[in-house]
Amino acid sequence: MKTMNYRKYSAYPAVPIEGRTWPDNRIETAPVWCSVDLRDGNQALPVPMSVEEKVAMFKLLVSVGFKEIEVGFPSASATEFAFVRRLVEEQLIPDDVTIQVLTQAREHLIRRSFEAISGAPNAIVHMYNSTSTLQRDVVFRKSCEEIKAIAVEGTRLCRQLMEESGSAGIRFEYSPESFTGTELDYALEVCHAVMETWGASLRNRVILNLPSTVEMSLPNMYADRIEWFCRNIRNREAAIISVHAHNDRGTAVATAELALLAGADRIEGALFGNGERCGNMDIVTMALNLFTQGVDSGLDFSDLPHIREVYHRCTRMDVHPRHPYAGDLVYTAFSGSHQDAISKGMKARGSSGNGLWDVPYLPIDPGDVGCSYEAIVRINSQSGKGGVAFVLEKDYGVQIPKWMQPDFAWEVQALADRTGEELSAERIYELFLDGYVRLRQPVALKKCTISWADSESLKSGEAATIISAEVEMSGSPVAFEASGNGPLDAFVKGFAEKSGISFSVDEYAEHAIGHSSGAEAIAYVRIVCDDGRSACGAGVDSNISLASIRATLSALNRLS
Repeated sequence: MKTMNYRKYSAYPAVPIEGRTWPDNRIETAPVWCSVDLRDGNQALPVPMSVEEKVAMFKLLVSVGFKEIEVGFPSASATEFAFVRRLVEEQLIPDDVTIQVLTQAREHLIRRSFEAISGAPNAIVHMYNSTSTLQRDVVFRKSCEEIKAIAVEGTRLCRQLMEESGSAGIRFEYSPESFTGTELDYALEVCHAVMETWGASLRNRVILNLPSTVEMSLPNMYADRIEWFCRNIRNREAAIISVHAHNDRGTAVATAELALLAGADRIEGALFGNGERCGNMDIVTMALNLFTQGVDSGLDFSDLPHIREVYHRCTRMDVHPRHPYAGDLVYTAFSGSHQDAISKGMKARGSSGNGLWDVPYLPIDPGDVGCSYEAIVRINSQSGKGGVAFVLEKDYGVQIPKWMQPDFAWEVQALADRTGEELSAERIYELFLDGYVRLRQPVALKKCTISWADSESLKSGEAATIISAEVEMSGSPVAFEASGNGPLDAFVKGFAEKSGISFSVDEYAEHAIGHSSGAEAIAYVRIVCDDGRSACGAGVDSNISLASIRATLSALNRLS
C-alpha cells in the first residue's frame, strides 16, 4: 500500500513560448565561467575554510584558468572580509582575473562589500534580493512594487559607490534570487528596472544572473525560461545573461547546458558540484563535457588528481568514486564484456593512426585529465577473459592467446568467488605462475639437450631434430631420446612413447617477455589426448625451444 502522498505537490508551470530555438542549437564555444567555490561552496561546509585554505583554493582556481571568481560574502563575517582584503593587499589577484563579492540589497552590507574590494584592479559586485512569489508572500510579506524597490535602491547605491571609488574596474551583477520561483514577466520587470538604474549599455554591461536557486523543473523548462527572457529583454546587448544552477533534482549540469543553448552567456558553478543542499552545477563535469565534444572549455583539468587533493584538503569534502570524470572508479571496468571491449578498443586505437579517441565505455582519455591507465580494468568475480588478459599484458607483458584465455579466466573467477574480493594484478600474475609456469607435479623436466642431424636431413625437412631428455614422473626418473621435425615434435614423440600417454599439440603460441638481449621467452600450448581430454599450459625459459617443452609439461600436469 502506498504511503507517499504525491498529491501534496503540483507540477511546475509550462513557459508560454512558441517556436523555441534552443533544441536546434549547438554549443560550439565555451561560456564565461565564474567559480563560486569560495562563497557558495564555502558557506555550505560543516567547517568553513580558513583564510589560508581559501588562499590555497583561490590559487588553484586561478591555475585552472578561471577569470571570474566569486571570493566571498565579505559583509557576512570577519573571516570573509579578511580574506578579500588579503587578496587585494598582498596583490594575489592576477591582472586578468576579476574577483566577485556577493551582497544582499541592503545598504550597510553593500557599503561593507565596497570596502572589501577597495583597491582591487577588477571586481564584480554581485547584489541580489529574492523575487519569488513564495518569498514575497511568506518571508518578506511585501508587494511586487516593494520588492522591486529594494532591487532599484540597492542598484542605485552600488552605482553611487562605484562612481565615488573612481575605479573603472568595478562591474555590477544582479540576481533576482529564486528566479525559478518567480513569474517570468515580473522577473523581467525587475531586471529592466535594475538595468535602467545602473545605466546599462553596450559599454557598461550589467550581468543579469538568473539562478535556479532551487531546482524546481525539468532542464528543458529552465531553457524555455532563459529563451523567453532573452527574447523579451530590452537592450539585450547591454546585458550578460548568466545562470547559476543548483542540483536539487540532480540535473544541474543539463540545466546549465540547455541554458547555454537558449542564449545564456555565462555559467556560475563549483568544482565537483560543491554547494548548498545538493550542490551547485559541477563545472568540472560541464567543462569536460564540452571538451569531449571537441570544444575548448578554456579551463585546464589536465591534472584532476591534484585538483581533487587540494579540494579535499581545503574543503574536507570527498569526491564520490562514481563522480563523472573525477571519481576513482569512473575509468574502471569490472564487467567482463566491458573489459573485453575496452581491451580491443585500446589495441585498435593504437593502430588506427587517426588521433581521435574512440574507445568503448571510455568517453574521455584518462590521460587527458592526469589519470593513469593502471585501473582501467580491475578484476573481481564479474570479470571475464578479456579483462584478465588485458591486466597480464599491461602489467607483466604476458600475452595469453585467445584460445587459452577462457582456461585461465576460469581459474581467476574461481579465486574471486572463493575470496569475494577484488584481485590485484600481482595476485593474478602469481596465480598464472603457480597454475601454469611453476607447475612441477607429477612431471618435471630434469635434463634436456637438443641436437640436429646431418645437413641433408635438415634440407629435406625430415625428422632432423634429436631430443635427449630426462623427466621425473611421480618421483621416478625417466630418460628417453627421440627425433622429430623440431624440438617440440621430438619431445612429444619421445615422451608419449615412454609414458604411454598419447596426445598431440593442438595450439601453440610464443613471444618474448621484455626487449633486452637477456629477455626470456614464454610459450603456450594446448594438448589434446586421444581420449578427448585437453589442457593448456605455459612455460618460460631463456631458450624458446625449452619454453615450449616446459609449456607442454605444464599442460600434462594440468591434465592430471
